[in-house]
Amino acid sequence: MSKKTVVVGSQVGLHARPASVIAEAAGEYDDEILLSVAGEEPVDASSVMLIMTLGAEKGTSVTVESDNDEAVEKIAALIESDLDA
Repeated sequence: MSKKTVVVGSQVGLHARPASVIAEAAGEYDDEILLSVAGEEPVDASSVMLIMTLGAEKGTSVTVESDNDEAVEKIAALIESDLDA
């Protein structure tokens, strides 16, 4: 399983709009993609509601995991970018 930890770049964190963009991108893959923050259970990256339960604010480290290396890189890049800009 490929894994990458990145820092949330969106000014409002992983709330509704950023979570929606990430979930839509994750839904393009057949592979399971998981997101997690330290000390919490991983959540399905294709679910807006589950992403929002992470409570990840700007600057929070989020780990992306999947068997698909391309998916990990794409989702990690989205998390790092300011999706509210």
